[in-house]
Amino acid sequence: MDKTIASPAEAVAGIPDGATVMIGGFGGSGAPIELIHALIDQGAKDLVVVNNNAGNGHVGLAALIEQRRVAKLICSFPRSADPRVFTELYLAGGIELELVPQGTLAERIRAGGAGIPAFYTPSSYGTDLAKGKPVAEFDGKHYVQERWLKADFALVKAELSDPHGNLTYRMAARNFNPLMCMAANHAIVQARRIVPLGGIDPEQVITPGIFVGSVTEVADPQQEEALNRAEARYP
Repeated sequence: MDKTIASPAEAVAGIPDGATVMIGGFGGSGAPIELIHALIDQGAKDLVVVNNNAGNGHVGLAALIEQRRVAKLICSFPRSADPRVFTELYLAGGIELELVPQGTLAERIRAGGAGIPAFYTPSSYGTDLAKGKPVAEFDGKHYVQERWLKADFALVKAELSDPHGNLTYRMAARNFNPLMCMAANHAIVQARRIVPLGGIDPEQVITPGIFVGSVTEVADPQQEEALNRAEARYP
């Protein structure tokens, strides 16, 4: 099945208000800037967003938050390099935050993709993050029950794709992206290059196309850090 879409705008056109959207990236590394900006232009609001952090500057995820499109953010690091947009909105009561330890966030997403509804981890035991969650003792140590995370959509940045959605990633840009493809009902991918079928060695495929819903080519993707150095704003 050919999953290629002509543009980021067309790729995100079907995301409705209130959707849960996972957005890949670790800071700017692996962040699908073009898809996020296309989502801003598209206009969906009241989104629940799952991301490692809360965005930086006034581009990418920070811009999506600044445009008041995000009702709730599930993340590990709301205080990153330049989180002023999220911080100001959160302090004003304009956005809800669910804080999750980073390893737990990754495992909750992985569990969602693997069909595991709950698991136990020692992270957060004895802290405010564990309040209200079941606790069990295993081999003399206390563990907190965490639930899976799933999403309606995932926005993902890849290095290479073929028309069937088989993906590779560039170095650290891999981060959360493969897990999010598995945990979302529909993974939307921007790839630096879409190659013909057979153009990716099967041994190099990180995300099989079965986990990808659509893919669009963005040959010269923007980098969050470079945009922020230039004091860029979107829109």
